[in-house]
Amino acid sequence: MGRAPFELSVVARAWAAAFLLAGLVHLGALVAGADTVADVSQALLMPALAGFVATATRWPRGHLVRWTLAALGASWLGDSLPALLEGDASFLAMVGCFLLAQVAYVVAFAPHARSSVAYRRPLGLVAYAAVLVGLVAWCAPHAGAMLVPVAVYGGCLVAMAVLSTGVSRLAGVGGAVFVLSDSLIALDHFVPGWHLPGQDVWVMVTYLVGQALIAVAVVRANRAVRRARPVTERAAAARPAVPDNVVALAFG
Repeated sequence: MGRAPFELSVVARAWAAAFLLAGLVHLGALVAGADTVADVSQALLMPALAGFVATATRWPRGHLVRWTLAALGASWLGDSLPALLEGDASFLAMVGCFLLAQVAYVVAFAPHARSSVAYRRPLGLVAYAAVLVGLVAWCAPHAGAMLVPVAVYGGCLVAMAVLSTGVSRLAGVGGAVFVLSDSLIALDHFVPGWHLPGQDVWVMVTYLVGQALIAVAVVRANRAVRRARPVTERAAAARPAVPDNVVALAFG
């Protein structure tokens, strides 16, 4: 028997392994306090994940895959640019790049909105709204001029998480974990009394898990569409041809 038509290629598996390896190196560097290794390995994470998505899907990749790749590109900028800057400029660069990433994910997931909790289980929105309101309220006393940007970013982040549930349950879990990761960053930056042992490690673990789950969900969605397409094409070919309306009017 030949290889299954949608089995992951060797190249896709290599990109997945590169992402896993870079993630392990990065987490190890954070634990060891090796800042240079941590910065370099962090810059390799999203290119490896994007390589996996690109090679595990096939042309035409469609709206979902294209915008997911755009989100991963913006995430890469958010991972890389802050290391070149200092202080507030570093934080603002990270927030700006990840805001672009969240917008790209919202655009990617928007066509699946009718399958999301917003339509199927509207009461589920209460939990997402509670997270958004609680996070902004917790950060507000010390956010100062950043309060509005924080609220805007939080809104986009939660919108991404809600819409991700329309792609699949796996994507929804990934979106929720991504919210957790960014919430930890916000709390650490804006809440003076916040202290979580291993903060940086937990931020990156949740970030990597969230991004990876979304990427796998997008690949699965793309494969499902490709599986369905031949069936649809065969069904269309089996139907009798319908005469053109103009021809039917002239010669009917």
